[in-house]
Amino acid sequence: MLSTLGWITVVVVIAASGLLTFVLITSETGPLGLVAGVALSAVPVFPVIAVYLWLDRYEAEPKSLLAFAFGWGAAVATFGAMVINTASSEAIRASGGDPSSTAVLVAPVVEESLKGMAILLILLARRREFDGVVDGIVYAGMVGIGFAFVEDVLYLGRTLAEYGGWHLAVIFVVRCVASPFAHPLFTAATGIGIGIAARSGNPLVKVLSPVLGWVVAVFLHGLWNLSASAQFGSFVALYVVVQVPLFIGFITLAVFARRREGRLIAAHLAGYAGAGWLAPAEVGMLASVRERRDARGWAARVGGPGARRAMRDFQELGSELAFLRERMNRGTAPPDAGFQEQALLAAMSARRAGFVPGLGPR
Repeated sequence: MLSTLGWITVVVVIAASGLLTFVLITSETGPLGLVAGVALSAVPVFPVIAVYLWLDRYEAEPKSLLAFAFGWGAAVATFGAMVINTASSEAIRASGGDPSSTAVLVAPVVEESLKGMAILLILLARRREFDGVVDGIVYAGMVGIGFAFVEDVLYLGRTLAEYGGWHLAVIFVVRCVASPFAHPLFTAATGIGIGIAARSGNPLVKVLSPVLGWVVAVFLHGLWNLSASAQFGSFVALYVVVQVPLFIGFITLAVFARRREGRLIAAHLAGYAGAGWLAPAEVGMLASVRERRDARGWAARVGGPGARRAMRDFQELGSELAFLRERMNRGTAPPDAGFQEQALLAAMSARRAGFVPGLGPR
């Protein structure tokens, strides 16, 4: 767990990187290009974020960590990539090579490494908030969205400054309409690898799965950059044949992983129902996204906003309890897991009283 000083340092690094990135982009785009780039790049941000939050319905990740992931992608990863990619391009040019090869050979390695660092940092600093593949996908998505947003500002603003409005419209369609999920999808491979490592008790899996995920992320990123540098017809063909199936496959995997979380919650909470801590109906509700939504609506109708908050907290605690029990069964739980378990059960009982007044602990 990072100390307070550690998190302050992280915030300062993100803020400083963001400021430097802002200065670098403005120097290339000019004020008008910057404003136009920000306005257009923001168009896909919220819909894409909504997709990732939809995946994260069983145990919503802390807003602070989601903001950290987005900020790291938008500031630290972007600034680092701009500096390293530019330096690499100049080094290739000086050695007599083709500097455009940076986009395929250097940028994917640099950018996926920098983005993946945020997911790894979250795992190391807040292990309790990282339960598996879905969490890895969500955090990776936030990092990728932040990175794509700032990168799009640069490309759109520079296009407007150099070529005018018609070319700007083309770049907007290619980057913000046709491929808003590109960077989040690449980095999701790293997130999946780290998510598998978080659930595994096998030391070899803990090492190899993040590395393999990173390799896949770099490969997908390189393939995308290669297709983007090709002729328009080749780009469209690769987009249809490769990128669209990859996106469909990613969505299928993400939905499967979320449904698996529901089954895990049902299985691991059943024992608590048998011991009297939970009612069987509560276990069924906690294992279903639809029933969770209905339960929050019911709580709001009978008890108002306070009861709805209590129900929402009850559901979040139930998910956390189920995932803790899974780690305990796998032998990957922390030494104080028993204490955490009792604290979660007590907290659930307290929240239950918030939407069912007069009902004490089970």
